[in-house]
Amino acid sequence: MRLLHTSVTVRNIDRSLAFYTKLLGLEFVRRRTIPENHAEIAFVRDPESGGEIELTCWGGKASIDPGEQLDHIAFAVPDLEAFLARARADGVTVAKEPFRLAGGSGHLAFVLDPDGIWIELIQRDGGGR
Repeated sequence: MRLLHTSVTVRNIDRSLAFYTKLLGLEFVRRRTIPENHAEIAFVRDPESGGEIELTCWGGKASIDPGEQLDHIAFAVPDLEAFLARARADGVTVAKEPFRLAGGSGHLAFVLDPDGIWIELIQRDGGGR
């Protein structure tokens, strides 16, 4: 398993991109809309460590309640079904069963950590990391 990114919920994606790139010096990676989730996302990367942050702007959401700023943490897994079977055996809650986003490059699923934080699991097409 490999850490991919941490997602934070933002109110204005343009303003947040300016903050993370101009002030913090992160590099813009990509940006796209996800119609099925009513969201727009953008990725920025730390050029030194390679760590990525996903900025998520939810359409139709007027405010962000305390505790909603951290959206999810994403990990690459080589075999999503095997990971989910192991998680279920350990009593972990599977919040979203495997699915594919239009235009995506793999299958996704979400589990909850012990405190209810969403953990995204991504198996890239072909099983690669």
